[in-house]
Amino acid sequence: MMKKRSISASKASLVLFLCQVISALDVPLDSKLLEELSQPPTITQQSPKDYIVDPRENIVIQCEAKGKPPPSFSWTRNGTHFDIDKDAQVTMKPNSGTLVINIMNGGKAEVYEGVYQCTARNERGAAISNNIVIRSSRSPLWTKEKLEPNHVQEGDSLVLHCRPPVGLPPPIIFWMDNAFQRLPQSERVSQGLNGDLYFSNVQPEDTREDYICYARFNHTQTIQQKQPISVKVFSMDSLNDTIAANLSDTDIYGAKPVTEKQPILLTPTGSTSTKVELRGNVLLLECIAAGLPTPVIRWIKEGGELPANRTFFENFKKTLKIIDVSEADSGNYKCVARNILGSVHHVISVTVKAAPYWITAPRNLVLSPGEDGTLICRANGNPKPNISWLANGVPIAIAPEDPSRKVDGDTIIFSHVQERSSAVYQCNASNEYGYLLANAFVNVLAEPPRILTPANKLYQVIADSPALLDCAYFGSPKPEVEWFKGVKGSILRGNEYIFHDNGTLEIPVAQKDSTGTYTCVARNELGKIQNEVQLEVKDPTMIIKQPEYKVIQRYGQVSFECIIKHDSTLLPTVMWLKDNDELPDDERFLVGKDNLTIMNVTDKDDGTYTCIVNTTLDSVSASAVLTVVAAPPTPAIIYARPNPPFDLELTGQLERSVELSWIPGDENNSPITNFVIEYEDGLHEPGVWHYQTEVPGTQTTVQLKLSPYVNYSFRVIAVNEIGRSQPSEPSEQYLTKSANPDENPSNVQGIGSEPDNLVITWESLKGFQSNGPGLQYKVSWRQKDVDDEWTSVIVANVSKYIVSGTPTFVPYEIKVQALNDLGYAPEPSEVIGHSGEDLPMVAPGNVQVHVINSTLAKVHWDPVPLKTVRGHLQGYKVYYWKVQNLSRRSRRHVEKKILTFRGNKTFGMLPGLEPYSSYKLNVRVVNGKGEGPASPDKVFKTPEGVPSSPSFLKITNPTLDSLTLEWGSPTHPNGVLTSYILKFQPINNTHELGPLVEIRIPANESSLILKNLNYSTRYKFYFNAQTSVGSGSQITEEAVTIMDEAMASRQVDIATQGWFIGLMCAVALLILILLIVCFIRRNKGGKYPVKEKEDAHADPEIQPMKEDDGTFGEYSDAEDHKPLKKGSRTPSDRTVKKEDSDDSLVDYGEGVNGQFNEDGSFIGQYSGKKEKEPAEGNESSEAPSPVNAMNSFV
Repeated sequence: MMKKRSISASKASLVLFLCQVISALDVPLDSKLLEELSQPPTITQQSPKDYIVDPRENIVIQCEAKGKPPPSFSWTRNGTHFDIDKDAQVTMKPNSGTLVINIMNGGKAEVYEGVYQCTARNERGAAISNNIVIRSSRSPLWTKEKLEPNHVQEGDSLVLHCRPPVGLPPPIIFWMDNAFQRLPQSERVSQGLNGDLYFSNVQPEDTREDYICYARFNHTQTIQQKQPISVKVFSMDSLNDTIAANLSDTDIYGAKPVTEKQPILLTPTGSTSTKVELRGNVLLLECIAAGLPTPVIRWIKEGGELPANRTFFENFKKTLKIIDVSEADSGNYKCVARNILGSVHHVISVTVKAAPYWITAPRNLVLSPGEDGTLICRANGNPKPNISWLANGVPIAIAPEDPSRKVDGDTIIFSHVQERSSAVYQCNASNEYGYLLANAFVNVLAEPPRILTPANKLYQVIADSPALLDCAYFGSPKPEVEWFKGVKGSILRGNEYIFHDNGTLEIPVAQKDSTGTYTCVARNELGKIQNEVQLEVKDPTMIIKQPEYKVIQRYGQVSFECIIKHDSTLLPTVMWLKDNDELPDDERFLVGKDNLTIMNVTDKDDGTYTCIVNTTLDSVSASAVLTVVAAPPTPAIIYARPNPPFDLELTGQLERSVELSWIPGDENNSPITNFVIEYEDGLHEPGVWHYQTEVPGTQTTVQLKLSPYVNYSFRVIAVNEIGRSQPSEPSEQYLTKSANPDENPSNVQGIGSEPDNLVITWESLKGFQSNGPGLQYKVSWRQKDVDDEWTSVIVANVSKYIVSGTPTFVPYEIKVQALNDLGYAPEPSEVIGHSGEDLPMVAPGNVQVHVINSTLAKVHWDPVPLKTVRGHLQGYKVYYWKVQNLSRRSRRHVEKKILTFRGNKTFGMLPGLEPYSSYKLNVRVVNGKGEGPASPDKVFKTPEGVPSSPSFLKITNPTLDSLTLEWGSPTHPNGVLTSYILKFQPINNTHELGPLVEIRIPANESSLILKNLNYSTRYKFYFNAQTSVGSGSQITEEAVTIMDEAMASRQVDIATQGWFIGLMCAVALLILILLIVCFIRRNKGGKYPVKEKEDAHADPEIQPMKEDDGTFGEYSDAEDHKPLKKGSRTPSDRTVKKEDSDDSLVDYGEGVNGQFNEDGSFIGQYSGKKEKEPAEGNESSEAPSPVNAMNSFV
């Protein structure tokens, strides 16, 4: 019987889908095939639905489509045919439907406003674009108005109205002064969502004449300015002075404090209001209050909680922002404004509606003649959208009839289609808030078979692993595929082959004799075709000498070996890892051909070292642990630090220099190596000492360079090999004269904090660097590669200046010059900075995954265009996670892992994957602002690996000639188990191993009765599981068959022999005589050392077991080379854990004395009892069998 199953994506490189196929017809993405197959049109690119254009530039309305034959294009404008040939300003790009409307040569953008729709048509159908609404951007001037000055009393509220001109799109509003500096905002003064500037209460410092509202229109890159607004704040004191000047000597008004006021809402007005927002948008709610003291705003949602992780507070908590709103966010939101005099609140009733969104968008459908299929179009919204169908752009109700088509609401059902049934269908889902339009074609094909796999393709695999031979094919109706070995061989059948639905032939366990030529034949009712491929089976790579555990003293040398054996036609590469990471970049690590040597070992070298051998077909590894221990300590020699210098003296004082001298302190038996001179600036930083210079220990004078406008004091510190002395007493002070700055600020940078600004920063000059009073900075900037003049401003002694209204991420030339009251510093050098970054716009494309082995994969992607990064490219992030374990077919909690690849890399390795599992990944580009959108999830699967050892092995029910074996499947199968391998061999009384017998057991078995064994014989068993990749690690166990009754009786008949009875009687007589002699000597008063004799002749019945090995009888383990080893323990249920010893013998007598029954069977051999273990060591303890002792004499 031929077996069929679906092949995993990692093994079938050509099974890629052009469309969702309801039936069994798949169309591989083969370029040559796609050029030959007919296909209805598909819209691949189009302009956005709401398209606002710059009136100064040409209008480009995109419409791109693909199809076979290539489609032709036509347009409608405002619902009627748009004849582009009659308009000289309009052209269509060659081999494209994209329109270019020439505005720069005399056209007017307003004339071409309207609703446009593109149709792409060929002989198999017509696809249509969305309705594209073209509107021209507008940035009108501010209307002229006469602005009266605002006279306000201190403590009152104030609103400065902006009222910007209505533009398309709406402008961005901000308030600045005459110096183009943003006006500071706080809880008291802030800008509302409508652009007005709100004062909760005014203060005298609010008085100014240059409150200016700016409107920035991004589409046209223009900024409009409102006339300056003047504000004059009158305090109570100034009002009293005015009245007193006009009244003669009469104090009418006393000095009263400003009156405190309860909160009132400036916006919104009233106690309630309503707000409607669309699903997925950002909800912005605003409350601004007046009052003194300034009220604090708090937001709550009545009857619920504000949504976690989506709620943000802006504008000093005056604005509530909820992102990605849904219908669940509908409800009443209350803002409460409170100060010490009371509170006021406002309730905003929010209703969330929804434009249509897809539940199931229709997918392209490819069918063979006579097949059935369905198109499904499901959408949701609030209110629920209406679903309508079109065929080739025409409402389906008036479209040409098709007897194979039936419309059922949101579904079209096709039955027994024919080639004439090919068409493009449009699904339109609409409600009052918007619409969705999706094209999906039905393509009916009748094609003879084609084989897409290249002829004579060579496949190479490792012996005992699966071989997958591709036969990618296409045909309609779907062809039948058969395989032959050799050009004239017979058809391949049987369980040793697996035939996959995509044509791939799988040989689960390829052997050396599997090498050869294989032929696949594909046929359907329209024809037949065949193709040949070659298979070569290679020997596996093995590590024949693995690295071993090492313990080494610190500063010693250690070497790990890794000797390999491999197929002569494969070229292996050997790589060493430390703790699963690359080796340190250290010359102490020497990698040889077959070893790794570490020189001068340190504590950091402690860890696990792994040797990995890779070929193009397989990979093996082995690990060993290195433990570093301390070397014997060396006694330390202790010396003292020097005493501080003294008698500091300043001489030769000049404007820029002075000479300092001192007397050294005591060296304390360690020579002074150098002196460190420090200074204090008593004028700018009193109490702070700075490094000035240092001189050799033989020098006691130094000429010091000085800076202007510094009040110097000096101190000296002596240094020897032990350390630094205490500082000397300070010298006398010396004040230098002022001068122009000698230097400019350092570390000048230009980095935007927002997409529309440039933040210029620098490291301010220290106090002594100012060279004089009145330190300021001249900040200059201009856009690079643009013929602009420098823009400059002089700022106070700060370290930052923000330039607003810049384009996103463009280079600027920047310079910062220092100046003081005496003049400017030298001309500064220019640096290049960039305005603010924004998040990347596009995701990496063409993401491909190449699975290298069962635990390692390589991912490739195309780099994104640099202009879409919109910032400094930092690298790419690969998110990947395990979706499913293919052997268990169960899903688990998804734990995403992230790998970051710095720079403009286009590939990376994914290590540590689990064998035989399904994974997903996506790639994102990263700049300084953050991550861009993710690429579509890519699914890949890892191949099978070797399994872990069986979870347990139990041996029960011993008889004269049989044993029953039971086992558990591996904890980690790492693939599909193909079989179990059982090997066993007898062990005689001299611990020699007999011939090895091997049995292969089906993978679905969990027990086995082993018959035809020898009686009273110990057997050793080796057991492991296999997948198609190979054998896993094994576990071992030992067991004994029951002794024959006749044999036992022959062994005990010795007790009835006459010579034996006589010997026992003689022994008893000697003991009796000895007792009588002892009794007589005791009665005569003699001393008998009973205690010493008892210690010397202890009763053999209570003799303890041997302290060194705890073994008994003939199964002692005095020699390491014997196959039966001591020290392991086996649980009473005969389960052998993989971490236990494989060669335990004494475990079989678990607590009884090892005697025989009357029938000769060994009592307690399989007893469930377990004696208490000895206090020292891990060995089992039990009394030796007397019968075994007798056998040792035979």
